[in-house]
Formats: sequence, C-alpha cells, structure tokens
Amino acid sequence: MAVSKAQQAAVNKYIKNNYDRLNITIIRGTKRLIEAAAKADNESINGYVKKAVKAQYEADTGNKIEL
Repeated sequence: MAVSKAQQAAVNKYIKNNYDRLNITIIRGTKRLIEAAAKADNESINGYVKKAVKAQYEADTGNKIEL
C-alpha cells in the first residue's frame, strides 16, 4: 500500500515532535560489523544500538531507561 504525501508528512511531524536524534561517528568498517551482529540477532541496527546503550546506561547508573 502506497503512503500519501500527507500521511508521510504527518509521520515526520510526529517523529520531530516526539523523538530526539543521536548521531554517532565510528571507525570506518565498524558499521559493517555492527550491521552483521544486528542481522544475526534479527534486529535493526537502530534496535541493536539502542539495546547496547540501554544496557550500558543501566549498568553505569543502576537506573532503567526507555529509548
């Protein structure tokens, strides 16, 4: 099913108003390794990285975080 321009604009507006973006820079070639690990876990790269950040944050602070 095709998404209309209005529907895509509404989704983009929702994302802009409800989410923050976080960009990271990694050593060339590392992205390929992360992609492979995420695929092996049947996850998106975004989900894989969020899971890692969440685990590290909870280990460091003892607090749970929702990403």
